[in-house]
Amino acid sequence: MNGGDWGSGMGDGGRLRQALRLIVILDDGAAAGRDLAELAAAAVTGGATMLQVRAKQTPPGPLAEITRRVVAASPGVPVIVNDRLDVALAAGAAGCHLGQHDFPLADARAMVPAGFILGGSAGSAGEARRASQGGAHYLGVGPIHGTGNKSDAGAAIGADGFATVRAATTLPCVAIGGVTAADVPQLLAAGAAGVAVIGAVLNAPDVEAAARTIAREL
Repeated sequence: MNGGDWGSGMGDGGRLRQALRLIVILDDGAAAGRDLAELAAAAVTGGATMLQVRAKQTPPGPLAEITRRVVAASPGVPVIVNDRLDVALAAGAAGCHLGQHDFPLADARAMVPAGFILGGSAGSAGEARRASQGGAHYLGVGPIHGTGNKSDAGAAIGADGFATVRAATTLPCVAIGGVTAADVPQLLAAGAAGVAVIGAVLNAPDVEAAARTIAREL
């Protein structure tokens, strides 16, 4: 499994919390035809601490192959798969991120091996509590700003909304949704364990440099 037993290290000094510092989401739409494994390698060199493969329209077989290539290009950094628990398990990923309407977290928790990371999504305190009860190891909380990368993301909640959601759970929370380097200080002050980004890195002319800029702020 990519990166080893990440899900068991959930204390303040644990490996999971360290990995949540800068998640770069490898969205195939934002990649605009570029190779996701090459983008992964550049992001990791720039300071990404976790990668998420997100290719919603890609069939399971090709998605598993993409994931394997991303894992191979990112030694020592956990790679998780968005939505597709089956693909994550088949491809040897470190975990899977499951949204509110994806495969139930509680069922996933009963199926996965020890150390497998399960991420959940929350845009409200109620959603945070449900994901926590379902067995998530961390939460992606947002959207902080409006974003064109996720059509069903919901209304922007800002840093104040993030803080409200964060207060409803003991899980580490990662800020997501239109986040840029300029947002990092306010989000850290609001209790963010880290940030997850798409456009701020993948839309940049130099992916490595963009990741490094955010990593410096963190």
